[in-house]
Amino acid sequence: MRQTMTAAHSEERFDLLVVGGGINGAGIARDAAGRGLSVLLVEKEDLASHTSSASTKLIHGGLRYLEYGEFRLVREALIERERLWGMAPHIIWPLRFVLPQTQSPRPAWMVRLGLFLYDHLGGRKKLPGTDTINLQRTPFGNGLKTAKGRAFVYSDCWVEDSRLVVLNAMDAAERGADIRTRTTLVGARREGGEWRATISDEAGEHQIRASALVNAAGPWVSEVLGRTPDVIADRGLRLVKGSHLVVPKLYYGEHAFMLQNPDRRIVFTVPYEGDFTLIGTTDQVWEGAPGKAQISAEETRYLLDTAARYFANPPGEADVVWSYAGIRPLYDDKAGSASAVTRDYVLDLDGDEARAPMLSIFGGKITTYRKLAEHAMAELARFFPKAGVAWTAGATLPGGDLPGGDFDAYVTALQQARPGLPADLLQRLARAYGTRVDVLLGNAMTPFDLGTDLGGGLTLREVAYLRAHEWAVTAEDILYRRSKLGLHVPPGTQARLEAHLAEDRRTLAKSA
Repeated sequence: MRQTMTAAHSEERFDLLVVGGGINGAGIARDAAGRGLSVLLVEKEDLASHTSSASTKLIHGGLRYLEYGEFRLVREALIERERLWGMAPHIIWPLRFVLPQTQSPRPAWMVRLGLFLYDHLGGRKKLPGTDTINLQRTPFGNGLKTAKGRAFVYSDCWVEDSRLVVLNAMDAAERGADIRTRTTLVGARREGGEWRATISDEAGEHQIRASALVNAAGPWVSEVLGRTPDVIADRGLRLVKGSHLVVPKLYYGEHAFMLQNPDRRIVFTVPYEGDFTLIGTTDQVWEGAPGKAQISAEETRYLLDTAARYFANPPGEADVVWSYAGIRPLYDDKAGSASAVTRDYVLDLDGDEARAPMLSIFGGKITTYRKLAEHAMAELARFFPKAGVAWTAGATLPGGDLPGGDFDAYVTALQQARPGLPADLLQRLARAYGTRVDVLLGNAMTPFDLGTDLGGGLTLREVAYLRAHEWAVTAEDILYRRSKLGLHVPPGTQARLEAHLAEDRRTLAKSA
């Protein structure tokens, strides 16, 4: 547990200081807290503010990585797919991908061989294997410009990426970790066999001590290294921007498409939030310091051109309802193109018995975050001989303990137990919160019990839950990271939400 000294210049002390509130930082904090270590995680903005909320929302092995010989990474990711699905079946579920061969720059035999490896490398148990289909004879050809010829259909999983980060942070906190958002690492130095760090929040600067420091700052990993003198930093970082478009639904069905372009890059189209299709991603080198990313005109045109190449009624720029972009902090393996840069991760440990350890995380992907956290703890194990053993494999995340892992059965039981609440609202809440929906709803049995509806089913009860349990502070936190309600709510909802949050802050300040 955390220790606080009471001397005149009191400093909090932790076993582990984790810098970065993306998926890797949250996953490491969770793993370490579950082993009995005292953990402080600091994030300068909101959880999942950047890379971890800007993915293509897939738990996947990375079929295209086989082309670059990334067999170890693909195997690890394939093993993790079903494991993560079992840990959080409310925010992760299976998805079938259709891979048309009509415009493939790769021969069909090569694609089928890759899919054979994909089916067998990772010990698949529950997900369906690959099928070969004729697009004219199945609904999978719906919406395509050329709904004929051969296609392959394979399996991966969907994930609510930013919610996965939050659930890991919640579990870490419930196991004793201290999670502080809107808190910046100002600097850190080795002192007396441990780290002495300065952190800053709205209340000012504070001094803390930690036995070890984990640099999981994602695109800002090099910046954090620059704030910690006497650290060997010989790993290279390559920043690559990935962007996505959201457009009205392009086709009927709950399947995704993996589309191959003449330049051999691939683009996914994925059913999104019921009414939309997600198109992505791009691979564009990011020059300069990391920052808030936005899609470029060039990327927009590339994604729309891909859709036009394949779909009978492709979207235009006027059809784009939302876009988002993120910077991927990839380990620089000196690959020639951004698409070919490895998605594997590298853990760089600087320290020994005489020098307090610092572990920096380079690269990684959402699918392998849990395994990355295990490997990180293995690197740090010699500094914490009393820490527990690996435990996260199969341990459900908050809300993921659905009876039998059956989401549909859970929703049916929830709707039967609360018949006075709208069925579609309960379906959405169950998808977001799983069994934690009971904490959110409490004894509510009617819409009136949930307080004011700010629009689109977002009630004051849900806002209060997100603030109390999930570190939500701003309207953007709630509408675009804890949920994607921003795509659904009517005009005026965001303004009403912002006014409510501002009033809450004023009330809190008066009572302080």
